[in-house]
Amino acid sequence: MTIANRLKAAENLPVLSTEAFPPSPRLTFGLRSIFFGRNGLRAGWRLLMFLALFAVLFGGFVLIKTGGPQGFLEKYRNASHITVTPLVLGESEAITLLFLCGAALIMGRLEHRKFREYGLPLRKTLGRDFWIGSSSGFLAISGTLLTMFLFHGFRITGLALHGTAILSSLLGWGIAFLLAGLAEEFMFRGYIQYTLASGIGFWPAAFVLSALFGFGHFFNPNETARGSATVVLFGMLLCLFLRRTGNLWCAVGFHLGYDWGQMFYGVPDSGIVPYHHLLNSTLSGPRWLTGGIVGPEASFLTPLALLVVAVLFSRYHRETRYRTTEPHSMPGDLLVKP
Repeated sequence: MTIANRLKAAENLPVLSTEAFPPSPRLTFGLRSIFFGRNGLRAGWRLLMFLALFAVLFGGFVLIKTGGPQGFLEKYRNASHITVTPLVLGESEAITLLFLCGAALIMGRLEHRKFREYGLPLRKTLGRDFWIGSSSGFLAISGTLLTMFLFHGFRITGLALHGTAILSSLLGWGIAFLLAGLAEEFMFRGYIQYTLASGIGFWPAAFVLSALFGFGHFFNPNETARGSATVVLFGMLLCLFLRRTGNLWCAVGFHLGYDWGQMFYGVPDSGIVPYHHLLNSTLSGPRWLTGGIVGPEASFLTPLALLVVAVLFSRYHRETRYRTTEPHSMPGDLLVKP
C-alpha cells in the first residue's frame, strides 16, 4: 500500500469520543470521599478553613502592628522580658478572642449556623453557669492550698498590697482573667470542639484538644511535664462542664476563678509568678506537694481537687445538654450532601 493510500484510509477511521472512556466511578467516588462524608464537607476540612481564617486575620494584624516580619521577630525575641500585667494579658487575650470570634462568625455564615451553637450564647453572659464555675474554681485552688498548708507546704506571710492598690489589682486581674478564660475556652472548646466532635464524637475530640491544651502550656516559663499533664486534666474537666451545661460559661468562670485565686494567694500560675498579687506567700517542702516553681498546678493535690470538683458537679448536673447538629448548606454546595 502506497503512502497516499494509507493516508486516505486513515481519514476514513472513526473519531473516538472522550465519552468512550468515561471516568471510573470508583476513582470519582474515592476522590470525593476524601473531602465529603455522608453529611457534607468533612469536619477536618472545615477545621482547616477555620484555622486558616484565624491565621490570616490574626497574623495580618500582628504583622501590621509590629511593622512587618522583622518587627515581629524582634518583638518575639524580647517576649521573655515582658512583665505580665493585667493590661498586657488583657490586651493580648482580647485581640485573640476578637479574631477567633471573627473566624467563627464567617464559618457560621458559610455553614448557616448561629454563633451561640459554638458555646458562647450571649444571653447567658455572666449568668448562673458562669458564677457556678467561678466560685468552683476559686474554691478548688483554695482547697488545694489549704490542704498544702496542713502538710506544712504553704504559708501566707502578709499583704503584698495596701490601700487603693488592692481594689485596682483585684479588678484589673479579674478583667484580664475573664478575657483569658474567654479566649482560651473558645479556642480549645468553642468552634474547634464543636466541629471536631461532629466528626469523631465529643469525648475523643475533648481528649485531643485537652492534650493540645496541655502541650500549649508546656512552653510557659518554668513549666514541667507534670504541670502540663495536670493542664490536660483541667481541659477534660472543662469539657465536662461544656457537656453538661451546653455552653462554655461555666468553663470560662472556672478558668477565671482558678487563675484569679492563684493571683489572690500569690502563688505561681503555670510557672509564672503573679505581678501585683494581693498576698505574700511561700511554698516549701517536696516538689510533689507544692509543685515547686511551677506552683500548685504541678502538685499531686491538684488532680485530686479536680476529681472532687468533677464528682460533685456530675452529681448535680446529670443531663447532657451539649448538642452538635449536621452541617447545613453552603455557597457552591460545599457543605451539601453530595
